[in-house]
Amino acid sequence: MGIVPQKVLFGVPRFTAELSWTDLAAELPGWEISVCPRGQLADHVDGVDVVCPWGSPVDAITLKAGTFGLVQQFGVGLEKVDVQAATELGVWVARIPGDAGGNAESVAELAMLQLLALTRRLDETREALWNRRWEQRPIGGTLLGTTILIVGLGAIGNAVAARLSGFGARLLGVRAHPDRGGPAWLDEVAGPDQLGRLLGQADAVLCCAMLHGGNAAMFGEAAFAAMKPGAIFVNVARGGLVDEEALLAALESGQLGGAGLDVHAQEPADPESALLRHPRVFATPHVGGLTWTMFTRTGRVFAQNLERWARGEAPRWAVNAPAFCRSLRGGAGLR
Repeated sequence: MGIVPQKVLFGVPRFTAELSWTDLAAELPGWEISVCPRGQLADHVDGVDVVCPWGSPVDAITLKAGTFGLVQQFGVGLEKVDVQAATELGVWVARIPGDAGGNAESVAELAMLQLLALTRRLDETREALWNRRWEQRPIGGTLLGTTILIVGLGAIGNAVAARLSGFGARLLGVRAHPDRGGPAWLDEVAGPDQLGRLLGQADAVLCCAMLHGGNAAMFGEAAFAAMKPGAIFVNVARGGLVDEEALLAALESGQLGGAGLDVHAQEPADPESALLRHPRVFATPHVGGLTWTMFTRTGRVFAQNLERWARGEAPRWAVNAPAFCRSLRGGAGLR
């Protein structure tokens, strides 16, 4: 059996202003929960067994600064973790799939909120009420009879498709491996080589793709030009998937009818930027997964994976398989 670890370090001080990482204590009996300022993991890894980045980079310097044996994300995103360096140093790296911890459902609901808010012109409608312009109420659209394209059919994309299935819209999907198909209510599932063709058919496009080295800024000038004039674009995936200058240009020209953005190229995003202040942008501060349900369910699975690793077992949903397993006290966990 591997040596049972005792300390987990979170890379930001709190989950949200309303929830502390210490609220997970009931799920982690016997563990010390510690935190550090964002971006300062390397200065706080002494005596740590497990690191949870939650938005902080885990680079080679951080990995070499400590003797922790597991990087366990509290969710999916690992784009800021140097997985290759971790593997070489004997450090496991694991994520929690969106459909295992309530994140996918939470993000999908926000995607629906943004899509419906843009379709029904929610901001303009509320402004008409506040300013007593009752006779100038804007006319909204509907999803009924539209074509909606979901780009990325992982846990979030599938959860979005499930929620859209009852709106009377034609649903299309694009995924990296179209041979895997998709939910039954999608009319077509195609590969990335067919993205341009499907963009031209869609009244709304929802980006749910996972960011990786080969698809940064996949939604740029060419993609927006391929979309139907007046189409709506919603991004609940990663800000790096979008060229924000091209998005702003498409909005200003009228090529796009609106954009819903929960994720941004730079976070925290600048609320004074021309993009976020655009009248046809419905923006939120990366809150898709910030729900009580996600925190509770993911916390339970997170704790189970830490205990699994502490017993010397390979963590679930690992993205690497180191040849040896580094641990704080010099032991080697079993695989």
